[in-house]
Amino acid sequence: MPLLVKICGLSTAETLETALEAGADMVGFVFFEKSPRHVGLGLARDLGRQVRKRALKVALSVDADDATLGNIVDALQPQLLQLHGGESAARLRDIKQRFGLPVMKAIPVAERADLAAVAGYAAVADRILFDARAPKEATRPGGLGTPFDWHLLEGLDPALNFMLSGGLDAGNVAEALRVTRAKGVDVSSGVERAPGVKDPALIRDFIRAARAAAPHPASDPMSPKP
Repeated sequence: MPLLVKICGLSTAETLETALEAGADMVGFVFFEKSPRHVGLGLARDLGRQVRKRALKVALSVDADDATLGNIVDALQPQLLQLHGGESAARLRDIKQRFGLPVMKAIPVAERADLAAVAGYAAVADRILFDARAPKEATRPGGLGTPFDWHLLEGLDPALNFMLSGGLDAGNVAEALRVTRAKGVDVSSGVERAPGVKDPALIRDFIRAARAAAPHPASDPMSPKP
């Protein structure tokens, strides 16, 4: 499957348009108040309308309850729910059944033992997202701009549908893909000039670098049709 590129944490019409025009396959919106990338429901509704069918809309939440998820789904109308907290496999199954949407589960990685959780989640999730494990003092689980040892992912089942995140930028995405053979890459802080402030030039540079590392055009069964 050709590479998918996701730009996450978008919060302005300008940077969203840049990501769309540059060819992002997925655009992510953060619904977590402790994050500098958090968007309210009103803004999410406006940005969602701007996307139309040009990319897959992804809603990122952290241990959200059903009422919160329902509000997010109503506002954004996402095609994919990204669960970035401590949600169990059973919780994923419940969310999929309740909302009728595919889910992507983030798994934080710092050492090989962290990969023990993969099998249980992979049986339920439509995608796995490997991200760097946040330090204990962190106030949010991701978007911290820190990579992990990509070699930890060597030996994964080649059939596993996973994306890579954590400290990626235009300068290291090619190496990250070479080591991990990920089916997609997800960037947030690596295309920012300050926390939560996306830089249009960095967005374009990242997408260009990712495409250069994976020369085939993206195509995915879950992607919206033009």
